[in-house]
Amino acid sequence: MTVGDLDLDACGREPIHRPGSIQPHGMLLAFSGNDAGATLIQASANAAPALALPLEQALGQPLERALHPQIATAVRSFLAAGPVPSRPVPVTVTELPGAGRHQLLAHAVPDAAGNGVVILELERLDGQETDLLDHVYPRMREALERLDALNAPADLLNCAAQEVRALTGFDRVLIYRFDADWHGTVVAEDGNGRLPSYMDLRFPASDIPTQARELYRLNRQRLIPDAGYAPVPLVALPPVPAGAAPLDLSFSVLRSVSPVHVQYMRNMETASSMSVSILLHGALWGLISCHHREPRAVSYAVRSACDLIAQILSVRIAAVEDRRDAEHRIALQSIQARLLAAMAQADPFIAGLTEHPDDLLHFANASGAAVVFERRCTLVGDTPTEEQVRDLVDWLATQGEPEQFETDSLPALYRAAADFEGKAAGLLAIAVSKLHASYVLWFRPEVVRTVRWGGDPRKPLDRDGQRLSPRASFETWKETVRHRALPWTAAERDTAAALRHAVIGIVLRKAEELAALSRELARSNKELESFSYSVSHDLRAPFRHIVGYAELLQELESDQLSATGKRYLDVIVDAANSAGTLVDNLLHFSQMGRSELTPVSVDMSVLVAEVRETLAPDTAGRAIEWNIAPLPTVRGDPVMMRLVLQNLLSNAIKYSRDREPARIAVGCEDRPTETIFFVRDNGVGFNQAYEKKLFGVFQRLHRNEEFEGIGIGLANVRRAVERHGGRTWADGRLDKGAIFYFTLPKAGMAKPDPRDLDE
Repeated sequence: MTVGDLDLDACGREPIHRPGSIQPHGMLLAFSGNDAGATLIQASANAAPALALPLEQALGQPLERALHPQIATAVRSFLAAGPVPSRPVPVTVTELPGAGRHQLLAHAVPDAAGNGVVILELERLDGQETDLLDHVYPRMREALERLDALNAPADLLNCAAQEVRALTGFDRVLIYRFDADWHGTVVAEDGNGRLPSYMDLRFPASDIPTQARELYRLNRQRLIPDAGYAPVPLVALPPVPAGAAPLDLSFSVLRSVSPVHVQYMRNMETASSMSVSILLHGALWGLISCHHREPRAVSYAVRSACDLIAQILSVRIAAVEDRRDAEHRIALQSIQARLLAAMAQADPFIAGLTEHPDDLLHFANASGAAVVFERRCTLVGDTPTEEQVRDLVDWLATQGEPEQFETDSLPALYRAAADFEGKAAGLLAIAVSKLHASYVLWFRPEVVRTVRWGGDPRKPLDRDGQRLSPRASFETWKETVRHRALPWTAAERDTAAALRHAVIGIVLRKAEELAALSRELARSNKELESFSYSVSHDLRAPFRHIVGYAELLQELESDQLSATGKRYLDVIVDAANSAGTLVDNLLHFSQMGRSELTPVSVDMSVLVAEVRETLAPDTAGRAIEWNIAPLPTVRGDPVMMRLVLQNLLSNAIKYSRDREPARIAVGCEDRPTETIFFVRDNGVGFNQAYEKKLFGVFQRLHRNEEFEGIGIGLANVRRAVERHGGRTWADGRLDKGAIFYFTLPKAGMAKPDPRDLDE
């Protein structure tokens, strides 16, 4: 968009990750090449205290000649230790003559030619070093304990805001959540009253452009100690090619920020700010945004502690939201089962949808519904007239006959809806026939809402001469939102799609097939309930792990954080990450139970050979005697069968690694109604008394120090085999090896999941 000579999209295109300058509270040095031949190719104009030569002479020199000796020694040791990570990591804390103490950080980026560049940043501490043992770790332990004890999202958010402010000392800490349109709402706040409250205010998406949001997603931390700073340019080794892109500073802790953002801070009357990103499943969910009236520096150690709080908060929020979503889906699937059962008994079958009006409405949390099938129209609840519904169906048919259609603002798409938006401003519709314009429709009425914005969103930018300037007013501005209903949730959309597939296929199904569907639904519901419990239960262990290492640091480090302390800090971060791994594996475990089987002919001999090839890296250098008997072709889902064999063979390889040679056998036994497969090894075995625990989620009979793993592989094996109607069991003796069995029923002999029989 342009207005005269003013480009309104310039801010959204600004290359903020390549500003060509840094903030002045530190120095930046960039080296090309490996540790044996690292050469200084760029440096910030203020880097003289870190250099052994004048800046112009230092450029192009190897590391030892360019850097101050005590820095060169630390950097050389760091580079020699291994590959440099892509995210900044601490190298050392050093005292520069005449310049004070600095935190040295390093990370690697590719240059324009794709070669590696190591960026060293020296962030001035200025007396901001917080005593980690006396302040940060006790505060972190308290924060983790508080977060672990809370479950309500509002309580978690408020707790995180309070703990971050306690760690940093900022005047105000906000937690800012993005919506589907990238507008942000302040959902939690903690402050000392020196800055105005923004609680519950909404801010337009234009305040944080797309490329800025992407930077927040990639680089979770950003600090601006003084909004009044003068950028320090980067000086490159001449000659600089014409049109060469500036150095990529996406992950730099000193990266200079957009002048528009700096002016935005000044307009907010904040002299310094810090933000920490909150990610859910890899996507940007929101920000912890900190502000101070005067300039304020925060050490890297404290910022990292705040980042850890944000990561823990994201895990807890994800657990709460996933659990609520699972519970919602369970409720909707139960209603779906009743609707399908009613349809199986009704004549015509479609009439079964309206036999229980409350179920039809509750299925989509709607105030009205309509079933239009072969031009017959049945209305339930508060709906438009039959004529209006028929016209709406005709309009839907002109939209390319979508299988599913949903909107929370029907009048914006279908003008005639303005006449009945009080009953149907929102529409969720599924097509239930491929031959006729037949639909099931759910309606939601208009909901008039008042949104409190932090400033008028219609004026995101002011004109300052011919430059862009951010809006200067953040006074509360109220907007009345009309012509919209409450939006449809992902669970409602997904279960509506599932209902559509069921309705289309029900004409061709027999009553036995419908009963099997109900049993499968009941089993899936049980799995979802178990999943919801496991998420909330198993998240506690990583938090205890984090606290344990924090206490260990307190005991071992008395004066300052040593190299040993840094390693423990890494362990703390790894422990927090392990919580996310647990959740991911639980999700995978739950999803496998709900995914549809795709049975085809599977040659088990070929599949075993393919799995062995996949596992070849695990067997390299080992003496293993394989005994693979001829295996039959079975009917099953090839993905799940591969998962079964990969888990069993991987376990056999892992638990026999102390044997010389290891012996692994794969065979089968043919029976009239089923085929029994087995995988045998001569490994460490197990106590047969604990056989029932083997196939449980996170049940392990060996310590992690002995054999790596999280205890979900055999649970996946049992889940996959039971989905095929088979059984699993194991025989073993300590130090005498183990045999794992699974069965597959023969064609026409498929058995139901045993758990379904409990119903």
